[in-house]
Amino acid sequence: MKKGSVKKAVLAYSGGLDTTVILPWLRENYGCEVICFSADIGQGEELDGLETKAMACGASKLIIKDLREEFASEYIYPMVQAGAVYEDQYLLGTAIARPLIAKWLAKTALEEGADTIVHGCTGKGNDQVRFELGIKSIAPELQVIAPWREWSIRSREDAVTYAEEKGLGHYISPQATHSRDRNLWHMSHEGAQLEDPSLPADESVYLWTTGPEDAPEKGQEIQIAFEQGKAVSIDGITFSPAELIEHLNDLGARHGIGRVDLVENRLVGMKSRGVYETPGGTILYAAHRELESICLDRDTLHFKQQVALKYAELLYFGKWFTPLRNALQQFIDYTQQNLTGWVRLKLYKGNVTVLGRSSPYTLYREDLATFGASESYDQEDATGFIHLFGLQARVTALVQQENRFLAESKATASKRTESMSEA
Repeated sequence: MKKGSVKKAVLAYSGGLDTTVILPWLRENYGCEVICFSADIGQGEELDGLETKAMACGASKLIIKDLREEFASEYIYPMVQAGAVYEDQYLLGTAIARPLIAKWLAKTALEEGADTIVHGCTGKGNDQVRFELGIKSIAPELQVIAPWREWSIRSREDAVTYAEEKGLGHYISPQATHSRDRNLWHMSHEGAQLEDPSLPADESVYLWTTGPEDAPEKGQEIQIAFEQGKAVSIDGITFSPAELIEHLNDLGARHGIGRVDLVENRLVGMKSRGVYETPGGTILYAAHRELESICLDRDTLHFKQQVALKYAELLYFGKWFTPLRNALQQFIDYTQQNLTGWVRLKLYKGNVTVLGRSSPYTLYREDLATFGASESYDQEDATGFIHLFGLQARVTALVQQENRFLAESKATASKRTESMSEA
């Protein structure tokens, strides 16, 4: 992108090292006005003091948008309803936040009359794709600058040196041991010794959850109520979506729930080792899955499990604002119409154990499932069912038997012919 082609830019601002040095770099290389935008999606104290820092580093202003409830209700809850889990383990904590942030970056740029959006994602990660696909879907006319794909800075040390040269050294936090991402849904940890997948994650890596061995000796029982697949209350107390997730986070973290150590396949092609803490999300997924087990018929449940795999992949790849994701969402929404009821769980030393589940729309019939006498099910009917259900296997076996018989008959006849010739 040519210098002078950018008049006003909106920077996705976290206040970390990368976005701190991006501010003076933009002014030096593009000479443009820079507005910083920060999305409050549950980072907590990480947002403290951002305005002072942004202005001191060269921003014309900072906009902070509280998106916690939108994040929970419009992004996290649909993902939970879908049952989306990437590669069987990752609950998509970073991925699910990116389309929301991208949406508001684009909206802010349009509202502020900016022509460009800037982000601090590296050229190795998934987030550069997620942000830019989201921006293209909302405002394709906006330009995007990704400094990590342009500048000569190649390491944290280079970035620190640049900041010090610009007189911003006192705004740089002490060197972090790991790269972390935190929001309402999860906390992720990457880098440092975690880059060797053969080494265990030290307890100091975890900042949110209690180690299971240090969790309370007595477990805790909770009951989560759902309405059409959306969690609405815990132990009879109604919460907003964001409040409910925060409450589950507190409960899960206390009992050592939600730790995952995995090696995942990044979108750009490389493998990456990450350690994740998703205490409330782990509980919520378990409860939702159990309610579906009694409310969805077999064919719908099994097909939905296949849909969940594709949904998770689309989300991980940054394709939230796509026709396919929207179409899959309509199917998922339909499956959730009767998903009303409650699930009782026990939280104990890293485990979530289901104690019970109930729904007015349950398809579970005790009179059908019982091993005792039942007037609703005639066991003699199974004979005809098995005969028809196994017809394909029976026909295949009969054909194989006939073919073996023919082969054996031909072999016997051939031997008889040979014996007669020799005689």
